[in-house]
Amino acid sequence: MTFYTGILLKRCMEAADHPSITSYLDIAGHAFGTKGRITVMIIMNLEMYLVAVGLLILEIDNLRKLFPEFMINLGELTVDGRQSFAIITFLIILPTMFLTDLGILSYISATGFFSCLVILVSIFCVGAFNGVGFHAKGSILLNVDRLPITVSLYIVSFGGHPVIPPIYVSMRDRYQFSKVLLFSFVLATLTYMSMAIVGYLMYGDRVESEITLNLPTSKVSARITIYMTLVIPIARYALVLTPIATAIEGGISENYKNKRAVRLFIRVALLFSTAIVAYYFPYYESLMAIVGSIFVVSASFLLPCLCYLKISDLNWGWNCEQIGIGGIILFGTFAGVLGTYSSISELVR
Repeated sequence: MTFYTGILLKRCMEAADHPSITSYLDIAGHAFGTKGRITVMIIMNLEMYLVAVGLLILEIDNLRKLFPEFMINLGELTVDGRQSFAIITFLIILPTMFLTDLGILSYISATGFFSCLVILVSIFCVGAFNGVGFHAKGSILLNVDRLPITVSLYIVSFGGHPVIPPIYVSMRDRYQFSKVLLFSFVLATLTYMSMAIVGYLMYGDRVESEITLNLPTSKVSARITIYMTLVIPIARYALVLTPIATAIEGGISENYKNKRAVRLFIRVALLFSTAIVAYYFPYYESLMAIVGSIFVVSASFLLPCLCYLKISDLNWGWNCEQIGIGGIILFGTFAGVLGTYSSISELVR
């Protein structure tokens, strides 16, 4: 479904046939005017902000896994492990916030993809060669109560639609776009499925929301997995937050927006605020479920369909395309409502 909605975004740009339409915001603005543009901007920025918080939670949790007894003693002041790692994570990521060139940041972020492949291979090695095995006990019955949260977590893995229009515009041969998009989604699906299957075979019902928290740190392959997991937030964080910083800069006075000190202050303030949220809200699974059920459902399921219907000005009928689009909208609505309700309910409990 998310592959198809990615194709719909491409069709929106083709149907609009205007050189100024180069981003998701432009598509929404063309379809629904200023209100549509503002709505999409809010959804995108909130999604990226919460994803940035999730990256920090991931970093803090895995540092605690590696160094469970770590704390900082400053005279009579003792800073516990989680507080210490929140501060350390802030300081590690801080230098990347000084980079404002998206080209440089994209190269740094590319290391995150290779980290994912190394993590998958390393986890398999933990199961195959380090005595964990692939025979953990677990029920094969469907847990209906957690199904909406499970769907939300699965959905969040297939977000990223806001970057599809810029990629399409930047391609030299746009006729290859559908093949590139299909390859990307197939590769992502195979990676996610492999990780899920291997993790469940290794730990069954005991598997954590972050599988690295299950791994035995005494094993070399397990430590490699955790180290590579630590690379991902460092590699991706600045790229995730840069669009938010750019949007904030666009709203300040012309006298200040081009000053480097102001731009750095905005980025450091964003980093500081996400670090505070990550420290006081350390629930990675719940956070990602909320991101999936609200923001990814909106940006990757509902809005591409609605924008396409508006821009293409289709006459409703019972052809396969319109039935498919209607089915995606229906699924996205139910998944979003039930996923949000279940995530918040579990968090409250």
